[in-house]
Amino acid sequence: MPGRRIGARAFVVAALGGLLVGLVGGAFRWCLAHADALRADLLEAGAGLGPAGRLLPVVVTAAGAALACVIARRVPYAAGSGIQHVEAVWRRQSDALALWLLPAKFAGGVVAIGSGLVLGREGPIVHMGASVGALAGHHTHQDPEDTRMLHTALAGAGLAAAFTAPLGGLLFVCEEVTRSVRPRLVLLTMVGTVAAALGCRLVVGDAPVLPMPGLAVPPTWSMPLFLLLGVAAGVLGPAYSALVVHTLETVEGITRIPPAAKAAAIGAVVGALMTVEPLLGGGGNELSERLLTGPLPGIGALLLYFAVRFVAGPLSYAAGTPGGLFAPLLALGALLGTLTQALAAPALPAGAPGAAAFAAVGMAALFTGVVRAPLTGVVLVLEMTGSAPLLIPLVLACFAAALTATRLDSAPLYDTLRHRMLQRP
Repeated sequence: MPGRRIGARAFVVAALGGLLVGLVGGAFRWCLAHADALRADLLEAGAGLGPAGRLLPVVVTAAGAALACVIARRVPYAAGSGIQHVEAVWRRQSDALALWLLPAKFAGGVVAIGSGLVLGREGPIVHMGASVGALAGHHTHQDPEDTRMLHTALAGAGLAAAFTAPLGGLLFVCEEVTRSVRPRLVLLTMVGTVAAALGCRLVVGDAPVLPMPGLAVPPTWSMPLFLLLGVAAGVLGPAYSALVVHTLETVEGITRIPPAAKAAAIGAVVGALMTVEPLLGGGGNELSERLLTGPLPGIGALLLYFAVRFVAGPLSYAAGTPGGLFAPLLALGALLGTLTQALAAPALPAGAPGAAAFAAVGMAALFTGVVRAPLTGVVLVLEMTGSAPLLIPLVLACFAAALTATRLDSAPLYDTLRHRMLQRP
């Protein structure tokens, strides 16, 4: 099978399917952008109504979480990220579910993430992309192996659409989903991710997700600082992964309360946090952009953001709604990098890299510490930010994060989530 040639039809299916994934992913991002704007207006309106008005975001976020939970429970595997299900299908541990998964992920994800839960858009788009791949393979009468490859390849197209990162989508498929480099799959994924990125641009434009101002190449003497940042991310990554799993188990273990009610309670907590500070909720894109471009909060605010979002991300994931882990994780990494620079700044000489460089490197490093996919982390951040001068610091930090997390005997998060998914009825 590995040496079997790919016919032209498979490339056409991957291209057209990738284009559709890009349009769906772009529409999903468009809906979330408008939901974010509505949520900001709601928070502003609530603040203007006095103490009673502060309950408005709490009620709305609780209702959104409950509704998204109800939607997700109607369709198997619709809750959570979905990446673990994509990996299980590739390993022939589960079947691809396509028809009802698309609307459930789309509607549930918009409601959950749009209402302010600390979840990412990439999980639902990856899962929807995989579903498009399975449907495309089935309806064009591809053989089972090519259908499985299209399912996986267009999952990578989903990541490309989520972050406008076609190379990141390709590496994600090879490094995280399949942990192999198969020529047929690589070619199909290349076609799918490029088509998805182009399709998504038609909806949301072609600007980088997190554009950064011009950066100078960090001086050689500063490389040990980025290496230490990677070590810190490698320590915090396993802790974050363990908290995600522990929170899931704790919430699922409360069986006397209906799932929708538990989701509403979690939504109310997140809504209350947003009344204190809007950046404590949501996927984290606005927070990441602020850390990369300024103005920067003080050290006290950075510590608050980090501590609260470190807990709020796993708590939101335990609500049982559609939503991913990548985007909140990237924001948390940006906070880690910014904090590192802020604490070290008094001792650094002139010409030291600024906070933006540490924030970008922290994003990739903490991603690597949790997911254990260093190449994907490096390329994803490069494509999202356009920060090519940070290539060497990114590689060093992700190497240190992956090595440290592995030495701590911590399993990659999606491996653990996949095993949990397969053990549940």
